[in-house]
Amino acid sequence: MARKDLTQRQQIILRLVVQEYVRTAAPVSSKTISETYHLGVSSATVRNEMALLEQLGYLTQPHTSAGRIPTEQGYRYFVERLMEQTDLSPEEQRMISHQFHQARLELDQWLKLSAAVLANATRNASLVTAPKSEQCRLKHLELISIQEDVALLILVLQGGAVKQQILTLDQAMSQDELHRTARRLTDLWAQATASRIAASLPNQTGLTAQVGEVVSSAMQRIDARRSSDIYHDGLLNILNQPEFKQQEGIQQVIRALEERRLVDQLVERVLKEGGVHIIIGGEGQWRELSDVSIVLGRYGVGDSLTGAMGVVGPVRMTYGRAVSIVRYMSRLMSDLLYDLYGCEN
Repeated sequence: MARKDLTQRQQIILRLVVQEYVRTAAPVSSKTISETYHLGVSSATVRNEMALLEQLGYLTQPHTSAGRIPTEQGYRYFVERLMEQTDLSPEEQRMISHQFHQARLELDQWLKLSAAVLANATRNASLVTAPKSEQCRLKHLELISIQEDVALLILVLQGGAVKQQILTLDQAMSQDELHRTARRLTDLWAQATASRIAASLPNQTGLTAQVGEVVSSAMQRIDARRSSDIYHDGLLNILNQPEFKQQEGIQQVIRALEERRLVDQLVERVLKEGGVHIIIGGEGQWRELSDVSIVLGRYGVGDSLTGAMGVVGPVRMTYGRAVSIVRYMSRLMSDLLYDLYGCEN
């Protein structure tokens, strides 16, 4: 049925039904609404309004004698028109930010932590994709002396990774010599791709050739795995949800988290349009997601380095909470990437 604007009373009742059903997972009766929320009207009036909301397609009655539950259309109206927009409390923001600043300055660690925070904060499953760029490029490198003939190579990439590797040197070198070499190689290969660095190696010898081989190999591995880096957490959080007692419901969650084709479609939409997207029951586009909802947001640095993160759970989701945490985490990750890697591609 075509969407029709609701009266103020109908909007209030729809909002309360959604909130009660999300809280209890049980059909909501007119008696529950009238006695719990004291709307100043009789239970019969509430019952009549709920019947009209059912006729309009916003509520449905699973059994003749049962209360009513929201439909996908009812949830959509709720998130677009009735849901309160709130931010995380300053205390929760500080706690999450502290966790990231305590973690190592390495993208993999941030992505794993993002997935864990999203899952724990929403009690749902989480989905985080690594930020993508066309090809990773070198930002700078450092060589730190460990012993006379052993050095630590620290490689920082524009594409969003920090890599470390121990090098056994052909001859002893001081820290000053290593520092000068690292600065020269940074100038030589700044903004270079793996293929460009590899192409320059036939003309290099000694430590330069050794470092170049390690750097180009590491960057090639990062480029090769970029398209498959998906992080998720919290599957156990939703196994006890009543919607997922049946095997089909669990399969839908696993598809949403791990099926590459599906993840790519969802992420492509978010990366193209930006903002936070709420996908309820597949929205007719993804039939394999009929029992789940996804709140997904974009993060990154401009258009040069972008990824997606969000939560996956039942259609009976606490959408306001999910949107708040996804929005905050997207901003936090974007700021962290900008501070560490800058906005260059």
